Amino acid sequence: MRVIYAFVVAAGLAACASDGAPMQSSAAPGDWPFPVERGSALPPPAPSSTQSAPPQGAGAGGIDFGQWRAADPATYGPAFQAQVRQRYAGQSADQVRADLTANGFACTGNGVNCRIEIMEQSCAIDWYVVADRAQPELAAGFDRMCLGAR
Repeated sequence: MRVIYAFVVAAGLAACASDGAPMQSSAAPGDWPFPVERGSALPPPAPSSTQSAPPQGAGAGGIDFGQWRAADPATYGPAFQAQVRQRYAGQSADQVRADLTANGFACTGNGVNCRIEIMEQSCAIDWYVVADRAQPELAAGFDRMCLGAR
């Protein structure tokens, strides 16, 4: 017990002896390994997606989003993919993109790479339709990732 007390007292005296001032480095100011460039940070990222949530059930564009708010992604995702594959079978990429855009998807690039990405409460929700060159049919799916406990 006395050894612990002596150690605590010695540590306290050592801390007081430094006057609370920061420790001085013996290295010259130019020897700092990290560049100091004040005000050179990148601007903040653009605001997140401005897409709105699709309807529960059939939308104005014709895709039936079903009861997605209560859906389990493990069962809803494959059902959504089957619906997408049936709807767009035999259509060109331009036709698919136009129809997906009419259903609220945002498409990027030249091919079919379309998504609806929204935040609802603490969950990020994503519908996607993608044409993969290695696959003859469209890949489509639904993901939900929630932060914290539900």
